[in-house]
Amino acid sequence: MSWTGLTLNTVFAEGNWTTCPWDLGFPGSPQLFTVSLWMPLKMSPFGCWGLPAALLALFCCPGSGETFEVHMYPEQLVVEPGGSTLINCSTSCALPDTSGLETTLTKRLVANGTQWKQYLVSNVSQDTIIYCYFTCFRKQTLKSLNVSVFYPPKEVLLKLKPTRVAVGGSFTIECWVPNVAPLESLTLTLLRGKEAMHNKTFRTMALAPQEATVTHNATAHKEDGRHNFSCRADLDLRSLGGDIIHGVSEPQTLKVYEPMPDNQMVVIITVVSVLLFLFVTSILLCFVFGQHWRQRQMGAYRVQGA
Repeated sequence: MSWTGLTLNTVFAEGNWTTCPWDLGFPGSPQLFTVSLWMPLKMSPFGCWGLPAALLALFCCPGSGETFEVHMYPEQLVVEPGGSTLINCSTSCALPDTSGLETTLTKRLVANGTQWKQYLVSNVSQDTIIYCYFTCFRKQTLKSLNVSVFYPPKEVLLKLKPTRVAVGGSFTIECWVPNVAPLESLTLTLLRGKEAMHNKTFRTMALAPQEATVTHNATAHKEDGRHNFSCRADLDLRSLGGDIIHGVSEPQTLKVYEPMPDNQMVVIITVVSVLLFLFVTSILLCFVFGQHWRQRQMGAYRVQGA
């Protein structure tokens, strides 16, 4: 059995005990306040008032060993630039003396109780730390909260190069996201329909927003012409106390055509060559016959003139 951290072993001391009206409820039970061997009962500073005085000291005047806790909710916080959020501060101390929120951000107390306070924090522009404190039993306890700023992938862009390719030919898929942070929480995934073709998770520790880019070279298949290509950006903020923010590009199509077989190409080239030869030959024959006919006409005019 104990009272506020003090056990009977610490209250009882070696010495002579006497019976008082404030005992443990049993006839002849010892008094909970010691009387020295060298001090008569009537000379004791408390006499038979020892038990009430001890309990009053225990419950009304706690010692410096008393501890209490301070809590903040949320325990982690991630917001967009210029955003605002509610922060709750609470304590296990029954009757705290003072409390407050220390921050360089704009704050406003919106609600409070004996053991808790709620603040509205706004105009968050960069990563910072917020402190909540309570004072109890002349002792102050702090709790800190890390605030992180993120820039979501609002714009996801995709480009296919070239946009028309033969089966078996190569093409390039490029995806980029401007102004995103934190970069180490970003993953870009290239999609063919709903199938993931390629993904990249960035490892750069950058606080300022940056452009993220991923490029992938692929070989065209006949069925690629029946699917849309897109790029998905996933900003995973769960380690910072947030959620996964998604962004998707506009779909792009790839025109895929069948290349002509080699023998068919030879036939086409041969036919074209023959037609070209016949065309040139016909022009030459027309020229020759024209000259011959002209000479015959000139000879007939000379005979008639003679």
